[in-house]
Amino acid sequence: MRFLYTLAMYLATPLIVLRLALRGFRSRPYYWRWAERFGFFSAPQRVCGCLWVHAVSVGEVNAAEPLVKALKLAYPDAPLVITTVTPTGTARVQQLFGDSVFHIYLPYDLPYAVNRFLRKLKPRVALIVETEIWPNLYFACHRYRVPLMIVNARLSERSLRGYRPRPLRGMLRAALGCVDVIAAQSPADADRYRLIGAPSRRVLVCGNLKYDMPIPPDARVAGARLREHWGAGRPVWIAASTHEGEEQAALNAHLDVLRRLPDALLLIAPRHPERFAEAIHAARGMGFTVGSYGEDGMPAVSHQVFVIDAMGQLMPFFAASALAFVGGSLLPIGGHNVLEPAALGTPVVVGPHTFNFAEITASLIDQGGAVRVADAEQLGQTALALLGDAPRRAAMGQAAQRLFERERGATGRLLQLIDAHLS
Repeated sequence: MRFLYTLAMYLATPLIVLRLALRGFRSRPYYWRWAERFGFFSAPQRVCGCLWVHAVSVGEVNAAEPLVKALKLAYPDAPLVITTVTPTGTARVQQLFGDSVFHIYLPYDLPYAVNRFLRKLKPRVALIVETEIWPNLYFACHRYRVPLMIVNARLSERSLRGYRPRPLRGMLRAALGCVDVIAAQSPADADRYRLIGAPSRRVLVCGNLKYDMPIPPDARVAGARLREHWGAGRPVWIAASTHEGEEQAALNAHLDVLRRLPDALLLIAPRHPERFAEAIHAARGMGFTVGSYGEDGMPAVSHQVFVIDAMGQLMPFFAASALAFVGGSLLPIGGHNVLEPAALGTPVVVGPHTFNFAEITASLIDQGGAVRVADAEQLGQTALALLGDAPRRAAMGQAAQRLFERERGATGRLLQLIDAHLS
């Protein structure tokens, strides 16, 4: 089966090159670095023998932040290499860590590419964040005797169904046999990894790194400054990490809000940069007075809608908002990180599709820190109800913060496991 998989990867290479070229038109920096996806890159000698962390995109990079910072403190002399797959993930690595880490794109799962990648870096350990199973890469790590760990491991029910077809089972079982430790976020994630063939003795539950994410010390101060700027006491809500269709849903919901609360402000933060201009255009097309982070810096009293067209700027806006709708959940995308607003005591609203963060979202709802809406129409009703109920928002915010503080500690448990393998 692995032979057929590898053959399919080679046959798909022309399409892969075409996809890289097309993607390069949207992101020139990505186009200039396409060779890295085939294992061709220049690396300074100092990164040989590195600690290697792979985080596919923005969400995984954010999740890995506390672990990367802990590794830098625990192993100050060890070079750190971070790989990503998406340009937005790359931008987030540069924003968080700058030149203190060496970044390259992960090569495609072609034997010659992953072999070249590993021979150049000679990593002391490979830490794969969340859910990335690449058979040829895993077999190569085993062959080169690189300790391999899946950290903050999660596997949704949807992903489980994708991994369970009979032809894949043997290859997955063999690939997961190359993994030294699977540090799962929850018992449910651990069980799913075992179901797809992970050796039971190598699967542990260490908790979720996202609970250990650092809270910017000035986030609340910056949030208070924002509230002063747009008018103290003004009802403000945020639609964060939205996808195509969700910006329109939030704008429609805001029309319902404005009928009862005419001074209300909606903040919109699209998930992907290519959606920034579309969100601004959609809001203006509906007749809203619109501002944006890129043009105005901060929302003004006159703005009815404000688009946050910048990456990594959400925490002050979460702190300043009365409630946060977290996107990717009205559509079957699976939802995004609800812990950022929860950590700041901001009540959370999600749609029906939260399978990417099923356990976290369920816990937050059970504890009273979040509510779920069935569809876009109910989003407006719920936003209006919460904006008009300060005591309920306060209770939800306190419940969200309590859950966040209670679940912290995964980073320390992971460091013990990593230390044992490095030793």
